[in-house]
Amino acid sequence: MTIKYVFLVSRQAKIRLVKWYTTLSQKEKAKTMKEVSQLVLARKPKQCNFIEHRDTKVVYRKYASLYFVAGIGLDDNELLTLEIIHRYVEVLDRFFGNVCELDLIFQFQKAYYILDEMIMAGELQEASKKTVLRVIAQQDETEAVENSERGWGDLNLEGVARTAMLTVQEFKQSFSK
Repeated sequence: MTIKYVFLVSRQAKIRLVKWYTTLSQKEKAKTMKEVSQLVLARKPKQCNFIEHRDTKVVYRKYASLYFVAGIGLDDNELLTLEIIHRYVEVLDRFFGNVCELDLIFQFQKAYYILDEMIMAGELQEASKKTVLRVIAQQDETEAVENSERGWGDLNLEGVARTAMLTVQEFKQSFSK
């Protein structure tokens, strides 16, 4: 089974995460995302979660305000793809603790990292939630060690504040409002 692409789209047709496992031009990718998004968003909740689009089968599932969409070959198993999507959502949910769209927007690198741990080159690499979460925890530990070695500590507030052209105190106050 080969997955050609995975993307997350909001009800407002905003793409929140995109991962391609096939080589296409940027123009073709944009066209495919637009067409598939429109097809998925136009469907009623009681309709089937599988759509044929060009040379792919589109499998999607709606969770809260996000649609998780995967493109697979015409001969591939749709139910297995739905299970992979569900497994990805379960891992996201465990990692973020009741995941929401904002988690994926502000911590998109973690969402990509989880996806990369589960799917590589369009093939399912790791189905175990515990293994994926353990690897992510190890990556977080490594990142924390590297940050502390650089003198950044847990969070580089000065760097973030400078980027936003604020003082650290103003930056902290903006979150307390």
